Amino acid sequence: MTSPNDLKFEELEDAVQLLSADPAASTLSMSVSHAPSSPAGGPDVKVDLSEDEQAQEESAELLGGQKQGGGFWTFEYYQSFFNVDTIQVLERVRGSMMPFPGRSFLKHYVRTSPDLYGPFWICVTLVFSMAISGNLSTFLSQTGNPEYHYRPQFHRVTIAAAVIFIYAWLVPVALWGFLTWRRRAERQIGVFSFLETVCVYGYSLFIYIPTSVLWSIPVQWLQWILVLVSMGVSGSVLVLTFWPVVRDDTKVMAAATLATILVLHTLLAVGCKLYFFQASEKLAPSPTSKPIHASATTGFL
Repeated sequence: MTSPNDLKFEELEDAVQLLSADPAASTLSMSVSHAPSSPAGGPDVKVDLSEDEQAQEESAELLGGQKQGGGFWTFEYYQSFFNVDTIQVLERVRGSMMPFPGRSFLKHYVRTSPDLYGPFWICVTLVFSMAISGNLSTFLSQTGNPEYHYRPQFHRVTIAAAVIFIYAWLVPVALWGFLTWRRRAERQIGVFSFLETVCVYGYSLFIYIPTSVLWSIPVQWLQWILVLVSMGVSGSVLVLTFWPVVRDDTKVMAAATLATILVLHTLLAVGCKLYFFQASEKLAPSPTSKPIHASATTGFL
């Protein structure tokens, strides 16, 4: 009968032969424990993985998303904010354009996984659509005027970017901070996370993208109707979302909060309309005015 020592010696001899033939080969060492047997009656077998197999196992866990972590200075920390697919973004865009009473945009579309991908690209698209449509509206309103020479106003892109991003990012920050402060003052007051607040504000601005394109039509009554429609749709999303949070507060504070949200939203819509699509009227010459020419020699009229 072969003793355990003979088995160990044969195992060592086989390992030496394998390593001499292939130095890069990985080996498995199996040991038979003399401890009490398992419930099945067989010996306990311990398998030691080599370093290569452990590395493969760790990489598989990392690719499978099982290992997460890292601080705010890591790429993985911000990757979760943009972890959405096209279907989710389209559903949230559709929900922001069709608000219904009694249905919160946050609870039905955003609460599962709030993102910054949609709000960021909505703001970028709105900046360029506002600036381009404003230039186009100015050009169309001056069509047929022989004294008008078109000059693209690139500074409108900078102004539109400043206005849109300040509203879409700083206003949610202020609102989130205010609701957090009210929650500490009144324990029954609910509060949204910072990411949820920014997400709601970002998606609520999508209605202004097609509206800004239609604003390029130089018809004042049509432009103001579009202002009212877009304000009503976008403002309804904000009111229906934040009303369940502030309604448990005092009546004065709840009314003041919603009024502030609507006033800031109205200032954004009306301000963009007046600046980007109303300044063209000032360029129109008066029908009774006559051009004044200066004398090239004397410098007098």
